[in-house]
Amino acid sequence: MAQPLTSYTAKLDAEAERRLQQLLRERGWEFYEVAYARFAARREKTNVVSYESGKLVVQGKGTQEFVEFLLEPEILGQARLGYEAVLNPELLLPRLGVDESGKGDFFGPLCIAGVYANGDIVRRWQEAGVRDSKNISSDRKIAELAEIIRKTPGCVSTVVTIGNEAYNRLYAKMRSVNKVLAWGHARAIENLMNRRSEMQPPPVRAISDQFASDKETVSKALMALGREIELVQRHKAEADLAVAAASILARHEFVTRLEKLGQEYGRQFPKGASTAVDAAAKEFVNERGGVELQRVAKTHFRTALRAQGLPEPPRQEWRRR
Repeated sequence: MAQPLTSYTAKLDAEAERRLQQLLRERGWEFYEVAYARFAARREKTNVVSYESGKLVVQGKGTQEFVEFLLEPEILGQARLGYEAVLNPELLLPRLGVDESGKGDFFGPLCIAGVYANGDIVRRWQEAGVRDSKNISSDRKIAELAEIIRKTPGCVSTVVTIGNEAYNRLYAKMRSVNKVLAWGHARAIENLMNRRSEMQPPPVRAISDQFASDKETVSKALMALGREIELVQRHKAEADLAVAAASILARHEFVTRLEKLGQEYGRQFPKGASTAVDAAAKEFVNERGGVELQRVAKTHFRTALRAQGLPEPPRQEWRRR
């Protein structure tokens, strides 16, 4: 049984915003102040905030009832909640989703995950609360959802982990993070396509985030079986549940591998790239030396130069490649 909705966002134009505010006042909602909001109101178990950007956020145990019986019929004039699959049939198409984790982390590997999903699988993931891993702050919750995803009947998954030494070799050869990513995405798709016999019905496409301006970056990296399926690259692809599930599996693998790396070296390697990461890198180099850094970090990051006391090259104007 699906869990009741407790959070919902929508985009309102000025007229819809005005009508909603008037309606809430007429029905006795309590108004209060929220930074950067045109208005905020609450009633029993529901909070409604309309931001200056035009974004409406509804939260609380009464969210689903508010959306279904007030917002949609009286303000939006359309029924979408619960009809997503009817309004967007692509949600139920059998497909592969691919995503990565660790790209922006100095310490630890690059992990690329892929999953197969069909209509039944997507419905189960909706009920379980599967969403983009970037919207989940708890490693424990990531682990719980990763377990649910793997155990979902009919789901097929794979994780390609590029350890730091292999990553540094690939980067030295390719001279591009996007090309390394493209290889990893292609490898994950190929792994899944090798297991097509387990997928019912077979996938009609693979979906991934468009991380390079030139879509050919990934297309050219596809292997034999990967070229037999349509590749869809789009910005914010994590909105698709297959890609969101892949993002969770990739993040769980990255977090697990980073923790094991820390256990191996008797220290905790911080995530991301920050002053804390800089400090940890310098401490590691002081104790283990610059050569050993190749085993635990992505050494094309400027952090590696700073940790070794080496000069940083001039910063170049950023261009998406």
